[in-house]
Amino acid sequence: MSCKNLNLTTESYQPHTCPERKSWASISPVVGVLAASSSATPPAPHQVLMSKAKFHCLAKATLAGRGKLPLHRSSGGKAGERAIQISSTCCLLAALSDRLTGAAHFACREGAAPSAPRHDEPRPPDPKGYSFPFDICEELLDKGAFLIPYILFLIIAGMPLFYMELALGQYNREGAATVWKICPVFKGVGYAVILIALYVGFYYNVIIAWSLYYLFSSFTFELPWTNCDNSWNSPNCTDPKLFNASVLGNGTKYSKYKLTPAAEFYERGVLHLHESRGIHDLGLPRWQLSLCLLVVVIILFFSLWKGVKTSGKVVWITATLPYVVLFVLLIHGITLPGAYNGINAYLHIDFRRLKEATVWIDAATQIFYSLGAGFGVLIAFASYNKFDNNCYRDALLTSTINCVTSFISGFAIFSILGYMAHEHKVKIEDVATEGAGLVFILYPEAISTLSGSTFWAVVFFIMLLTLGIDSSMGGMEAVITGLADDFQILKQHRKLFTFGVSFGTFLLALFCITNGGIYVLTLLDTFAAGTSILFAVLMEAIGVSWFYGVDRFSEDIQQMMGFKPGLYWRLCWKFVSPAFLLFVVIVSIINFKPLTYDDYTFPLWANRIGWGIALSSMILVPAYIIYKFMNVRGTFKERLAYCITPENEHQLVAQGNVRQFKLQHWLTI
Repeated sequence: MSCKNLNLTTESYQPHTCPERKSWASISPVVGVLAASSSATPPAPHQVLMSKAKFHCLAKATLAGRGKLPLHRSSGGKAGERAIQISSTCCLLAALSDRLTGAAHFACREGAAPSAPRHDEPRPPDPKGYSFPFDICEELLDKGAFLIPYILFLIIAGMPLFYMELALGQYNREGAATVWKICPVFKGVGYAVILIALYVGFYYNVIIAWSLYYLFSSFTFELPWTNCDNSWNSPNCTDPKLFNASVLGNGTKYSKYKLTPAAEFYERGVLHLHESRGIHDLGLPRWQLSLCLLVVVIILFFSLWKGVKTSGKVVWITATLPYVVLFVLLIHGITLPGAYNGINAYLHIDFRRLKEATVWIDAATQIFYSLGAGFGVLIAFASYNKFDNNCYRDALLTSTINCVTSFISGFAIFSILGYMAHEHKVKIEDVATEGAGLVFILYPEAISTLSGSTFWAVVFFIMLLTLGIDSSMGGMEAVITGLADDFQILKQHRKLFTFGVSFGTFLLALFCITNGGIYVLTLLDTFAAGTSILFAVLMEAIGVSWFYGVDRFSEDIQQMMGFKPGLYWRLCWKFVSPAFLLFVVIVSIINFKPLTYDDYTFPLWANRIGWGIALSSMILVPAYIIYKFMNVRGTFKERLAYCITPENEHQLVAQGNVRQFKLQHWLTI
């Protein structure tokens, strides 16, 4: 029987077998072997370059997929069960990538095998995610007690939201927009997260293009960022071997000193930032970066077009290579002089800092982005899980492994920071940096001290490139699938639509590879997925927990796994998580400061454009509420009832039996 011909109602949740669905073991022998031997899925973080851990590894690792019709699954057989077992291992592998490439959004979802393709169109790997990114290095040093509120918020908000999105996608078998058949008036939330994912795609590919440029530049006997004898170097360039604290003066931190060979290679050799006076003076796209960006987009297009047929064959590289690199950096790092001081600074806890509100705000923001809820990734890829998959176990394992791996990988980072501080005779907080400065300046400089530095530079940037492309494929796929599920004409012309999205992101990304492109990238990174994504997830939590109902949601989970969520989870979903999100949204608005990049302060009009970008996605939520209400026939009460009642219960509205109009619905937990 063809999957397309399965005539099942939306109330039929029984498993069915789709003979057209192939397991990952049959597509990729490597994945099959890994699955068989396993014991067991993606940039705040969002300062200069954020890192949000969208752990869709677990969704990628499952073989089952949803058919063309909603609310059904295909059986993956024994191979599918083995693949599910590997999800936690893959997430462990993938979590590391965020640690190494947090500033570039390369994160936790990278490692696992992608989910099985649909019967009618192939699926590539999934989008981005993040864990404990480099953006908080300074927070860890300056605020010490950061880990305490971080762990607290992980337990009371991070895990519950993660669990909620997995269960929501797995039960309803829909993407970010169409999943809102459970409460039609909230469909604007789905469109909002799709638009946010599209915004992120505009500049995310640029970061991958940087990695590709660095990779090409690494194929030399002497890395180009090790000396001051290059055409892009300024007369004031300072050889790190001759550097000492007296060179800084005026309290300047080493991490902010822009005259080292590594810093000048990044800002003058790659970005050509010195040729721009600000965001008002962008200049033309750099042809070298344009070619790199074009290569990246072409790879993305054909990967999205071909799907898992090719991507599955290299997934074992993207899963294991980050750990190889981390292991090497960790072993080398802890043997370096000064490493102990760096690790000691990493583990130091100053309880007096808990009195500072900013510590709690930073932790709340960080844990949200760390697990990556709200970008539509968890929902979309969980919808490919087997219907009876234990997403509760997945949520606990994945979120825990994410944070534990991030914590452990911090030793590799801070051992290097300690070494750098020792070499230059400065304080550790003077070398701590965030965002691109860590990935494209400090780490390349550290790699240049390794024996065989050229080899390790090539390996490091191949890792960044591989993980970045894998992540970007997921982000673009979230946009393509989210809209194609909702508009059949786009699904019928998927290849043309995919080309349009890829080419469109390429054109808009050109603004980010001009001389002043870093200013555009910083603007997008700050506003495109900052307050707007927090707002979107807040509305998602309210829609599921209050309008759809925690009790009904718990019953859905019981149908899948045979047990209801405990009281703790239900309380978090209904009260704690929404309160947590509301707190972070309000604080992010109140604490907003005019945008800056190093010593450059963005003009007022640039900040207004940024807020316009943020509002363009947030406005979709109330706009769709108005649109939906105006397009439903009936009295005011009937319109309201149809808007907030699940589509498969609309017949109850005609009977006057609307549970949302009863007090018990709002009080039940």
